[in-house]
Amino acid sequence: MPIRIITDSASDITQAESKQLNIRVIPLKTIFGETEYLDGVTLDHQTFYHKLIESDVLPTTSQIAPFDYEERFREAVEQGDEVLCITVSSKLSGCYQSACIAAEEFPDKVVVVDSLSVAIGERILIQLALQLRDDGKSIQEIAEILNEKKHTIRVIALLDTLEYLKKGGRISSAVALAGSL
Repeated sequence: MPIRIITDSASDITQAESKQLNIRVIPLKTIFGETEYLDGVTLDHQTFYHKLIESDVLPTTSQIAPFDYEERFREAVEQGDEVLCITVSSKLSGCYQSACIAAEEFPDKVVVVDSLSVAIGERILIQLALQLRDDGKSIQEIAEILNEKKHTIRVIALLDTLEYLKKGGRISSAVALAGSL
């Protein structure tokens, strides 16, 4: 049975890349003020950073709803595929929980893996899943390997400024000042 890989846009896989890789990327929602955008669909990275600089308020994000996952899972299962869903870290978003809720509708057809990562870390797991799928591994074997390997991935971020972490309440003004020094 073919395995379809579904992920979220926190993986930084563009819609164009998803077509090349033959995977499905469900966009997260980003809200600037009153306007809601679909990450990677109606808002690209360059525009996001431009809006971030110009906006007086920080954007918010919204996790993918169980219904959105369920729609994608149903489409795949009805086409005869099993689904491997790899989500952004459950420590950063509720997407994993939403995907698990949706997966309950498709017992033995959908497996959800929490990447415990974001961006390049999540993407590494997706690329490994693609390789394992192409090597003929079963969905259960792939999930087992991903759940083992995800603990070896480390993502390190370098920030030009701590301003947005301070604005978003992630760090205090004192920590921002100390970090800037």
